[in-house]
Parts: sequence; structure tokens; C-alpha cells
Amino acid sequence: MPSIDRLLELMTRLRNRDGGCPWDLEQTFSSIAPYTIEEAYEVDDAIRREAWDELRDELGDLLLQVVFHAQMAREAGLFAFGDVVGAISEKLVRRHPNVFGDARVATAEEQSRAWDAHKAAERASRGSGALDEVPRALPALMQAAKLARRAERAGLASPAEHVSPERDAEDALEVGDALFALAARAAARGLDPETALRDACERFRARHARV
Repeated sequence: MPSIDRLLELMTRLRNRDGGCPWDLEQTFSSIAPYTIEEAYEVDDAIRREAWDELRDELGDLLLQVVFHAQMAREAGLFAFGDVVGAISEKLVRRHPNVFGDARVATAEEQSRAWDAHKAAERASRGSGALDEVPRALPALMQAAKLARRAERAGLASPAEHVSPERDAEDALEVGDALFALAARAAARGLDPETALRDACERFRARHARV
């Protein structure tokens, strides 16, 4: 099986000032970030279409983004690829005491609650609130959903409608139609629904900023 070291070597050579690729040498964290997001969406698309051969390639493209960022970080003296691997490895162990420790978790639901508890403890140790770590760079709709989930788990007031888990796929159709109708309404009024929802996310953050 090919080693990750080969990919790291290739990336180092591409970024080498002596004989490297001019395009790769010009890139920065900011210029590469949009490609990273795009590759993540392409992974999602391949999964939705169950295009498994494409998924293999798309995962490779996404891995390249990680390697690219890590190489630039190494050049800047910030961290290296090994530090990225070490950080996520330590996080997996820390957040799964039921696998790597003595904790007992019987169901996936219990594991989700335990995971949330570990994340909450980590946020508290950093002095962060429940909503602080929801990235503002997320698409507005994704950001709104994540803010609502975080708020509910933290016991904060949320504008979300409370529904029972027994509701079926018809709800997804209803919600989809409602969202489409709102987007169409915004377009008819010359408004950008992404901006409108992003502004709503900021208002929601502001209401809970001190919690």
C-alpha cells in the first residue's frame, strides 16, 4: 500500500522554491481554503450518488488539501502533518473513553451524549460558549441548523420547532418545500437569502452571547 510519506514528499517538492510548481508556490492558506471547501462538497456529492469509484478519487483530493495546508504550516514554522495526525488521534482517544478507557456506553445515542459532554468540557476549559465554535464561514443554512442544535443541547432558547423523532420523511419534503418557497420569495424581492439567513444567525448569536 502506498505510504502517506510519498504524498508528503510530492507536496514538499511542489512547494520547493528550487524547481517547484509556480502555481503551488503562490498559494496561501486563504487562497487554498475555497478549494478545500469545494473538495468537501465533492466528497458529499459522490456519497449521495453512491459513486464509490469517484468517492475514492474525491477523498484523495480532500486529503491533498490537508497535506497542502500542513506543508504551508510547516514552512511557516507553525506545525507539520505529523502534528495534525497526532492532534486528531489524541482527540479520538480522549472522546472515546468507552473504547480506550473504562467508561461504559451501550448505544449510539449514549455515545452522542458523551461526545457532546466531552466537547462541552473542552469548550469550558478554553473559555468558549456553546455557540462560539460554530464557524461563521459555514453556509448560512448549515450554520443555522448547527446553531439550533447546539442551542438545544445547551438548553438555550431556540426558534426551532420541536418535533417528535417518529416524524417521517414527509417532514423532509415539507421543510424542503418551505425553504424553497422562502428562497423564491427572497429572489422575487431582490434579496439574497444566504445573506438574510446569515444575518439571522448573527442576531441569534448576539442574543446568547453572554450565556
